[in-house]
Amino acid sequence: MGHTHALSGAALWLLVAPGLAALPSAGGFAADVAPMVAGVLTPAELIAGTLVCAGAAMLPDLDHPHATIAQTFGPATWVLSKAVNWASGGHRHATHSLFFAVAAGFGAHLLADRLPVGRDVVVVLMIGLALRALGIGVPGKAMTSGFINIGITAGAFIVLYSQGVQYLWLGVAIAVGCLAHVIGDCLTERGCPVLWPLRHRWVLPYRIGLKTGRAVEVKVVGPLLSIVVVALFALRLAPEYI
Repeated sequence: MGHTHALSGAALWLLVAPGLAALPSAGGFAADVAPMVAGVLTPAELIAGTLVCAGAAMLPDLDHPHATIAQTFGPATWVLSKAVNWASGGHRHATHSLFFAVAAGFGAHLLADRLPVGRDVVVVLMIGLALRALGIGVPGKAMTSGFINIGITAGAFIVLYSQGVQYLWLGVAIAVGCLAHVIGDCLTERGCPVLWPLRHRWVLPYRIGLKTGRAVEVKVVGPLLSIVVVALFALRLAPEYI
Protein backbone atom coordinates (compact mmCIF):
# COMPACT_ATOMS: atom_id res chain seq x y z
CA MET A 1 0.00 0.00 0.00
CA GLY A 2 1.03 3.59 -0.56
CA HIS A 3 1.83 4.53 3.02
CA THR A 4 3.93 1.40 3.50
CA HIS A 5 5.99 2.17 0.41
CA ALA A 6 6.49 5.79 1.46
CA LEU A 7 7.58 4.81 4.96
CA SER A 8 9.95 2.16 3.59
CA GLY A 9 11.52 4.74 1.26
CA ALA A 10 12.02 7.13 4.16
CA ALA A 11 13.49 4.39 6.35
CA LEU A 12 15.87 3.15 3.65
CA TRP A 13 17.20 6.67 3.00
CA LEU A 14 17.80 7.24 6.69
CA LEU A 15 19.62 3.90 6.86
CA VAL A 16 21.93 4.48 3.89
CA ALA A 17 22.64 8.20 4.44
CA PRO A 18 25.71 7.64 6.67
CA GLY A 19 27.20 5.29 4.08
CA LEU A 20 26.64 7.83 1.34
CA ALA A 21 28.25 10.53 3.47
CA ALA A 22 31.32 8.31 3.89
CA LEU A 23 31.94 7.94 0.14
CA PRO A 24 34.53 10.74 -0.12
CA SER A 25 36.90 8.81 2.14
CA ALA A 26 36.48 5.54 0.25
CA GLY A 27 38.61 6.53 -2.74
CA GLY A 28 38.33 5.24 -6.30
CA PHE A 29 34.98 5.30 -8.04
CA ALA A 30 33.17 6.00 -4.76
CA ALA A 31 35.09 9.24 -4.36
CA ASP A 32 34.21 10.22 -7.93
CA VAL A 33 30.49 10.06 -7.20
CA ALA A 34 30.85 11.63 -3.75
CA PRO A 35 29.81 15.13 -4.91
CA MET A 36 26.37 13.69 -5.73
CA VAL A 37 25.75 12.98 -2.05
CA ALA A 38 27.58 15.88 -0.44
CA GLY A 39 26.02 17.10 2.78
CA VAL A 40 23.32 14.43 3.05
CA LEU A 41 23.66 14.34 6.85
CA THR A 42 23.03 18.02 7.52
CA PRO A 43 19.56 18.43 9.07
CA ALA A 44 17.96 20.22 6.12
CA GLU A 45 19.46 17.89 3.51
CA LEU A 46 18.54 14.83 5.57
CA ILE A 47 14.90 15.92 5.88
CA ALA A 48 14.74 16.82 2.19
CA GLY A 49 16.27 13.51 1.17
CA THR A 50 13.89 11.56 3.35
CA LEU A 51 10.84 13.31 1.86
CA VAL A 52 12.07 12.89 -1.71
CA CYS A 53 12.93 9.24 -1.19
CA ALA A 54 9.53 8.58 0.40
CA GLY A 55 7.84 10.11 -2.62
CA ALA A 56 10.09 8.23 -5.06
CA ALA A 57 9.09 4.98 -3.39
CA MET A 58 5.68 5.53 -5.04
CA LEU A 59 7.01 5.87 -8.60
CA PRO A 60 7.01 2.18 -9.64
CA ASP A 61 3.24 2.05 -9.07
CA LEU A 62 2.77 4.61 -11.82
CA ASP A 63 2.00 1.50 -13.90
CA HIS A 64 -1.25 1.01 -11.91
CA PRO A 65 -4.08 3.45 -12.81
CA HIS A 66 -5.79 2.84 -9.47
CA ALA A 67 -2.69 3.31 -7.30
CA THR A 68 -2.21 6.28 -4.98
CA ILE A 69 0.29 7.93 -7.31
CA ALA A 70 -2.13 7.75 -10.25
CA GLN A 71 -4.80 9.57 -8.23
CA THR A 72 -2.53 12.21 -6.68
CA PHE A 73 -2.75 14.94 -9.31
CA GLY A 74 -6.10 14.15 -10.91
CA PRO A 75 -6.51 13.43 -14.64
CA ALA A 76 -2.88 14.32 -15.41
CA THR A 77 -1.38 11.48 -13.36
CA TRP A 78 -4.21 9.11 -14.30
CA VAL A 79 -3.54 9.55 -18.02
CA LEU A 80 0.21 9.24 -17.42
CA SER A 81 -0.41 6.07 -15.42
CA LYS A 82 -2.47 4.54 -18.22
CA ALA A 83 0.34 5.29 -20.67
CA VAL A 84 3.01 3.81 -18.38
CA ASN A 85 0.81 0.75 -17.77
CA TRP A 86 0.61 0.14 -21.51
CA ALA A 87 4.28 0.86 -22.23
CA SER A 88 5.63 -1.25 -19.34
CA GLY A 89 3.47 -4.30 -20.00
CA GLY A 90 1.06 -3.90 -17.10
CA HIS A 91 1.34 -3.72 -13.33
CA ARG A 92 4.52 -5.06 -11.74
CA HIS A 93 6.54 -5.42 -14.87
CA ALA A 94 9.19 -2.98 -16.17
CA THR A 95 8.71 -0.34 -13.46
CA HIS A 96 9.25 -2.89 -10.69
CA SER A 97 12.85 -3.66 -11.53
CA LEU A 98 16.44 -2.61 -10.97
CA PHE A 99 16.48 -1.23 -14.50
CA PHE A 100 13.70 1.24 -13.71
CA ALA A 101 15.30 2.30 -10.41
CA VAL A 102 18.61 3.06 -12.13
CA ALA A 103 16.96 4.76 -15.11
CA ALA A 104 14.76 6.94 -12.91
CA GLY A 105 17.72 7.90 -10.74
CA PHE A 106 19.95 8.69 -13.71
CA GLY A 107 17.22 10.74 -15.36
CA ALA A 108 16.61 12.72 -12.17
CA HIS A 109 20.34 13.35 -11.80
CA LEU A 110 20.63 14.72 -15.34
CA LEU A 111 17.60 16.93 -14.74
CA ALA A 112 19.02 18.26 -11.47
CA ASP A 113 22.38 18.91 -13.10
CA ARG A 114 21.15 20.66 -16.24
CA LEU A 115 17.73 22.17 -15.53
CA PRO A 116 17.17 23.74 -12.07
CA VAL A 117 13.49 24.42 -12.74
CA GLY A 118 12.90 20.79 -13.70
CA ARG A 119 14.78 19.70 -10.59
CA ASP A 120 12.54 21.84 -8.40
CA VAL A 121 9.41 20.46 -10.07
CA VAL A 122 10.57 16.90 -9.36
CA VAL A 123 11.30 17.75 -5.73
CA VAL A 124 7.87 19.33 -5.26
CA LEU A 125 6.16 16.33 -6.87
CA MET A 126 8.08 13.89 -4.66
CA ILE A 127 7.17 15.79 -1.49
CA GLY A 128 3.54 15.93 -2.59
CA LEU A 129 3.52 12.20 -3.30
CA ALA A 130 5.02 11.42 0.09
CA LEU A 131 2.38 13.50 1.89
CA ARG A 132 -0.43 11.96 -0.16
CA ALA A 133 0.81 8.43 0.53
CA LEU A 134 1.03 9.13 4.26
CA GLY A 135 -2.60 10.23 4.26
CA ILE A 136 -2.03 13.88 5.11
CA GLY A 137 -5.43 15.57 4.84
CA VAL A 138 -9.05 15.24 5.92
CA PRO A 139 -10.62 11.76 5.62
CA GLY A 140 -13.39 11.70 3.05
CA LYS A 141 -12.61 15.21 1.78
CA ALA A 142 -10.55 14.75 -1.38
CA MET A 143 -10.54 18.40 -2.48
CA THR A 144 -9.79 19.72 1.00
CA SER A 145 -7.02 17.17 1.39
CA GLY A 146 -5.62 18.20 -1.97
CA PHE A 147 -5.39 21.85 -0.95
CA ILE A 148 -3.82 20.87 2.37
CA ASN A 149 -1.28 18.75 0.49
CA ILE A 150 -0.45 21.64 -1.85
CA GLY A 151 -0.06 24.06 1.05
CA ILE A 152 2.20 21.80 3.11
CA THR A 153 4.24 20.81 0.05
CA ALA A 154 4.80 24.44 -0.92
CA GLY A 155 5.67 25.38 2.65
CA ALA A 156 8.13 22.50 3.00
CA PHE A 157 9.83 23.36 -0.30
CA ILE A 158 10.17 27.03 0.66
CA VAL A 159 11.65 26.16 4.06
CA LEU A 160 14.13 23.72 2.50
CA TYR A 161 15.05 26.29 -0.15
CA SER A 162 15.66 28.89 2.55
CA GLN A 163 18.04 26.43 4.22
CA GLY A 164 20.15 26.18 1.08
CA VAL A 165 19.37 22.56 0.16
CA GLN A 166 21.22 21.80 -3.10
CA TYR A 167 19.67 18.48 -4.22
CA LEU A 168 22.91 17.20 -5.72
CA TRP A 169 21.79 13.82 -4.39
CA LEU A 170 18.37 13.91 -6.13
CA GLY A 171 19.14 11.09 -8.55
CA VAL A 172 20.47 8.86 -5.77
CA ALA A 173 17.36 9.49 -3.63
CA ILE A 174 15.03 8.71 -6.54
CA ALA A 175 16.86 5.44 -7.26
CA VAL A 176 16.89 4.41 -3.59
CA GLY A 177 13.17 5.17 -3.28
CA CYS A 178 12.34 3.04 -6.32
CA LEU A 179 14.54 0.27 -4.96
CA ALA A 180 12.68 0.39 -1.63
CA HIS A 181 9.43 -0.14 -3.51
CA VAL A 182 10.83 -3.12 -5.41
CA ILE A 183 12.17 -4.71 -2.23
CA GLY A 184 8.82 -4.22 -0.53
CA ASP A 185 6.87 -5.81 -3.36
CA CYS A 186 9.28 -8.75 -3.41
CA LEU A 187 8.03 -9.49 0.11
CA THR A 188 4.44 -9.86 -1.13
CA GLU A 189 2.89 -12.98 -2.57
CA ARG A 190 3.23 -11.77 -6.18
CA GLY A 191 6.87 -10.69 -6.11
CA CYS A 192 8.63 -8.56 -8.75
CA PRO A 193 10.61 -9.11 -11.99
CA VAL A 194 13.70 -7.56 -10.39
CA LEU A 195 15.92 -8.36 -13.39
CA TRP A 196 13.45 -7.24 -16.03
CA PRO A 197 13.32 -7.82 -19.00
CA LEU A 198 13.82 -11.32 -17.60
CA ARG A 199 10.35 -12.48 -16.54
CA HIS A 200 11.32 -14.41 -13.41
CA ARG A 201 9.68 -12.90 -10.33
CA TRP A 202 11.56 -12.65 -7.07
CA VAL A 203 9.33 -13.64 -4.17
CA LEU A 204 9.67 -15.16 -0.71
CA PRO A 205 9.82 -18.98 -0.77
CA TYR A 206 7.13 -21.36 0.45
CA ARG A 207 4.39 -18.84 -0.41
CA ILE A 208 4.95 -16.83 2.76
CA GLY A 209 4.77 -13.48 0.99
CA LEU A 210 2.58 -10.80 2.57
CA LYS A 211 -0.90 -10.12 1.23
CA THR A 212 -1.21 -6.45 0.29
CA GLY A 213 -3.60 -4.45 2.45
CA ARG A 214 -4.27 -7.24 4.93
CA ALA A 215 -3.94 -7.11 8.71
CA VAL A 216 -0.20 -7.87 8.82
CA GLU A 217 0.64 -4.89 6.63
CA VAL A 218 -1.83 -2.50 8.24
CA LYS A 219 -1.39 -3.48 11.89
CA VAL A 220 2.21 -4.68 12.01
CA VAL A 221 4.37 -3.56 9.07
CA GLY A 222 3.02 0.00 8.84
CA PRO A 223 3.32 0.84 12.56
CA LEU A 224 6.74 -0.85 12.75
CA LEU A 225 8.05 1.21 9.83
CA SER A 226 6.69 4.36 11.47
CA ILE A 227 8.64 3.58 14.64
CA VAL A 228 11.79 2.86 12.60
CA VAL A 229 11.53 6.18 10.73
CA VAL A 230 11.03 8.18 13.94
CA ALA A 231 13.89 6.36 15.68
CA LEU A 232 16.28 6.88 12.75
CA PHE A 233 15.36 10.55 12.53
CA ALA A 234 16.11 10.93 16.24
CA LEU A 235 19.45 9.17 15.75
CA ARG A 236 20.50 11.08 12.65
CA LEU A 237 19.49 14.48 14.01
CA ALA A 238 21.02 13.98 17.44
CA PRO A 239 23.53 16.81 18.09
CA GLU A 240 26.37 14.45 18.90
CA TYR A 241 25.78 12.59 15.62
CA ILE A 242 25.71 15.56 13.25
